[in-house]
Amino acid sequence: MDHLEGTVERVTYFNPENGYSVIRLKPSRGPDLVTLVGSLPELSPGEFLRLQGQWTSHSEYGRQFKVERCEQALPATVEGIRRYLGSGLIKGVGPKTAERIVRTFGKATLDVIDTEPHRLREVPDIGPKRYHLIREAWEAQKQIKEVMVFLQGHGVSTGLAVKIYKHYGDDSLSVVRTDPYQLARDIWGIGFRTADKIAQALGLPADSPTRLEAGLAYALSEAADEGHVYVPQPELLKQAAELLAVPAELLPAALDRLEAARRVQRETLPEATSPAIYLMPFYQAEVHVAQRLQALLQPPVSWLGDFARVDWTSALDDLELDGSAVTLSSEQRRAVQTALTHKVAVLTGGPGTGKTTTLRTLMHLLQRRRHPVALASPTGRAAKRLAEATGRPAQTIHRLLGFAPGGGFEHNEHNRLPAHMVVVDEASMLDLVLTNNLLKAIDPAAHVLFVGDVDQLPSVGAGNVLNDLVQSGQVPVIRLQTIFRQAAGSHIITNAHRVNHGQAPLFERDARDFFLFAEEDPEQAAARVVEVVQTRIPRRFGLDPLADVQVLAPMHRGAAGVGNLNLLLQAALNPPAAGKAERPVGGRVFRVGDRVMQIRNNYQKETFNGDIGRVADVDFENQSLTAVFDGRPVLYEWSEADELVHAFAVSIHKSQGSEFRAVVVPMLTQHYLMLQRNLLYTAITRARQLCVLVGTRKAVNIAVRNAKVAERWSGLSPRLRGARPAER
Repeated sequence: MDHLEGTVERVTYFNPENGYSVIRLKPSRGPDLVTLVGSLPELSPGEFLRLQGQWTSHSEYGRQFKVERCEQALPATVEGIRRYLGSGLIKGVGPKTAERIVRTFGKATLDVIDTEPHRLREVPDIGPKRYHLIREAWEAQKQIKEVMVFLQGHGVSTGLAVKIYKHYGDDSLSVVRTDPYQLARDIWGIGFRTADKIAQALGLPADSPTRLEAGLAYALSEAADEGHVYVPQPELLKQAAELLAVPAELLPAALDRLEAARRVQRETLPEATSPAIYLMPFYQAEVHVAQRLQALLQPPVSWLGDFARVDWTSALDDLELDGSAVTLSSEQRRAVQTALTHKVAVLTGGPGTGKTTTLRTLMHLLQRRRHPVALASPTGRAAKRLAEATGRPAQTIHRLLGFAPGGGFEHNEHNRLPAHMVVVDEASMLDLVLTNNLLKAIDPAAHVLFVGDVDQLPSVGAGNVLNDLVQSGQVPVIRLQTIFRQAAGSHIITNAHRVNHGQAPLFERDARDFFLFAEEDPEQAAARVVEVVQTRIPRRFGLDPLADVQVLAPMHRGAAGVGNLNLLLQAALNPPAAGKAERPVGGRVFRVGDRVMQIRNNYQKETFNGDIGRVADVDFENQSLTAVFDGRPVLYEWSEADELVHAFAVSIHKSQGSEFRAVVVPMLTQHYLMLQRNLLYTAITRARQLCVLVGTRKAVNIAVRNAKVAERWSGLSPRLRGARPAER
């Protein structure tokens, strides 16, 4: 093998999943930078490396050093020390502070920080507060080093090592060695596969009881990520056996142990041939949602009892909203009357069918009789749109319920919402757990109206609440179907309804808001998407590509998938520039100006799955970045930045509840696994002013013809019908 020594100049790429890195190295001998490739620990600029490997030649990138072995060492030169300290390794030390420290102590800098940290007070502009911050951060680095060395030896990135250390502290190594699967249970961002990799490296047997239990729990959580509330037992055992590569007969005993520990619940639902296996939180949520809805459906007590005596003909004739006369259709009149005289109701309908006018009428009648109302939606964007449409305050459900610092929500079964009616818009997005928390907080005498489009994609989270309510037959459902004249002139609305009825969309020459750019090759389609977003839409429609245009893709992978489109769009819309701070985090480069999306509910930060914002600041000194969501800045430490992904392009699933002035949607036959009618319908209905498809008519037609909706395993509908689970 060849040998190479040198100092890390910059980290071009780092994949936290497997450690694959592309590094630019300044060799100890020779003036030219060298490109390193291979699986490496997470490195910082300035670190000194001793390497073994082989020189190779890449057809596109030229000469590279493929690393087989890597030995890290603290930098020895003044410049190396300055870059090392200024790379963001130590909280409280950015490039400018690093420059001042190194100017003061030279080559002795690292020894001074390690053995005589009090001398940092000799450095200009380092006061008591920053001195203590640097000292504590350096000590934490020393303590975490042992954890990082151990974990990196088992394929775990530095970012995850930091999370592990922050969670367990000095017990980190003990936990990892004793039960690595505990990591997957306790720490967001560490899944079963990472924990299993560590366990295998530690020599844990493939049929270890803890591994079998962890594999079953992981299979259930994977099913929940796909929207299922439970998994039938035979299917679960089959999936877990394949995942764990063990005989299926080993798993029933492990499932019994999980049930005994109350980590799962087993029930045989009516008309089922095998038991349903639930993760305990989903079982409890499903049971409680059914119970709370059934309690609300009991008729005797209602805050809105005065509407039972209303003369609806006179109440809804000669109606004025905001000074303008309004005439309701018979469907809209029935919707208003039903919402005010039934404790629970569903209002559904496609775009342009008058849901907004119906809601404004409802608000008008409630306000006239001084009934307090709460308006809420699952996402911030949907809540903002609801407030604009009704002229009334609206919030996300999370903010309506109010997160309590000690955990849970401020409004719950012990502290109900002060509302006589709760209106939930974009209810197709409601998952089971959020629905349970909402229903806890609703007074039994209040009314609930679920408003949504039942033909859209179901929620990202587990459950299919709106569809289950409709299918149960226990709740009155009003479906608005008349497309109003002003909406009928929109090709977006016309084509959305055509798609929903199984008809191909029309691409007409005189269309001003609905277009198809024909591209068959995925790479050419991706390039066309970038061109449309970056050039064509701004030039013709005057829209801002970063603020007004959203790319929605059916899939994550492939040339025209979310992942690659984000790389291309970031390079086109927010390229690197002098003075524009950026930081590689978890295999991505976050840059000031980037569009980002939150991908988990974080109650402390009040940011929730699907929220879209922009990176406003990257702070090397404090190891943090700031993203702004709807004008509200949110601070992320670098170890928390894996809660963010780029959002120049997002999946159609993740776009639910949002509306954009313009959407651009790649539709290719390579996406055939995801080409479904409700997927295309959802994408089209996200557009307010402009919808552009890029791809082929064949792919569009495949989606239109595919009306098969992936079934979700859920027991809510039979529970609402009052059917009792069979005894085991």
